[in-house]
Formats: sequence, structure tokens, C-alpha cells
Amino acid sequence: MKVKEIRTLPEDEIGAEIDKARSKIFKMRFQGKGENVENPGSLKSLRRQIARLKTVLRERQLAAPAGTRGGTRGGS
Repeated sequence: MKVKEIRTLPEDEIGAEIDKARSKIFKMRFQGKGENVENPGSLKSLRRQIARLKTVLRERQLAAPAGTRGGTRGGS
């Protein structure tokens, strides 16, 4: 999934995609312990996919107005 496609998704779907990718990585790690992994390069691509998804989420957090972020620092 490309970044342009990720940016069109709502936040809950991005979270679901992160969960899917994490579970795939988890399964691949266990599969690699007992036998050879079919495509070891897919582990790298999954990690990068998670990074892309998290980057888009963080961009949205930073783009949100200051009053809606919910931070606890620097207030009275």
C-alpha cells in the first residue's frame, strides 16, 4: 500500500492495518524458527509498511489543532 492510499484511509482502518501487519510479522518469526521462510524480504517490507502507517497517523496528530491534541504539558 502506498502513502497516497494510506492517507485516504480513516484512522481506525490504519490501526487495523497496523495490527494485521504486526500479526503477519509475528507469524513469520515463529515460522522461521522451525523451517525456512518462503520470502524473507517480506519481513522487511512489512516493517516498512508499519512505519508508513505510523507516519501518516503521526502527521494527522501534528496537523490537528492544538486544542484537540489532549496534551498535559505546559498548561495552568
